[in-house]
Amino acid sequence: MTARTALRPALTLLVVAIALTAGWMMWHSYMLSPWTRDGTVRVYIVTIAPEVAGRIVQLNVIDNQYVHKGDLLFVVDPSDYKIAVEDTQAEVEEARERLVLSRSEAERRAQLNELAVSLEQKQVYAVGAATAAATYQQMLSRLAKAQLDLSRTEVRSPVDGWVTNLSLRQGDYSVVGNRALSLVDAHSFWVEGYFEETTIGPIKDGDPASVWLMGFPDEIKGHVDSLTRAINVPNAQSDALGVADVNPVFTWVRLAQRVPVRIHLDEVPSNVRLVQGMTATVQVHPKRPSSATKK
Repeated sequence: MTARTALRPALTLLVVAIALTAGWMMWHSYMLSPWTRDGTVRVYIVTIAPEVAGRIVQLNVIDNQYVHKGDLLFVVDPSDYKIAVEDTQAEVEEARERLVLSRSEAERRAQLNELAVSLEQKQVYAVGAATAAATYQQMLSRLAKAQLDLSRTEVRSPVDGWVTNLSLRQGDYSVVGNRALSLVDAHSFWVEGYFEETTIGPIKDGDPASVWLMGFPDEIKGHVDSLTRAINVPNAQSDALGVADVNPVFTWVRLAQRVPVRIHLDEVPSNVRLVQGMTATVQVHPKRPSSATKK
């Protein structure tokens, strides 16, 4: 037997061993590493509802427009609210004059002796002055409320972001508390990765993460912000009679539950446009424990 002939089985065994090792590593990486293709881009949506009722007389935005915090979005007809301010200002002035007069009368009678005015009359005028003071304060509060309502006719953006799905039109009638438009908060995007419960063990808050969006090849760098602490449990639901509604399952088929993991986006490439609902692949890179931690 030549050396070459004797070497062939050894090489074959070596190749098989390498293939098995590579296959095991790939299986281990695929089945147990914390990554998922089931990710979604999320963002906070700010709903804008007017705090005063009236017709929209000015609309300053269009759909998908970017606005800055404090920008004027729309104006509710201020005519009635201006009249209310003017009326209340007149009532405040009238109440102020009555207060001055009541205090003057009360002070004048307080200086007189009991031969000129009785104690009861002094008390009556003192109470009248106190009532006038209370009325004046009430009118000041009404004026402040009227001025506040007038200022609320101008609706401004509370955040930097984009107007989305705009259906509001100039001439529409706004109702207090009813949504007029929505804003996508530009500074609130995050990615939610839905990891199988078998892979979340190594994931810790703060671990680095990589995100790839469908349609964008560039990597988005981020880190684990948090893991959710609750998901829906179908067997915990009750039926109409209040008894447990247990779903039948095949005992030999156990599907891993999906646990949401919130990923904070640290660096977003300039060519990537984030849109809520986009599909994402998420890879978490668990930090290895330091030697001090192992000890």
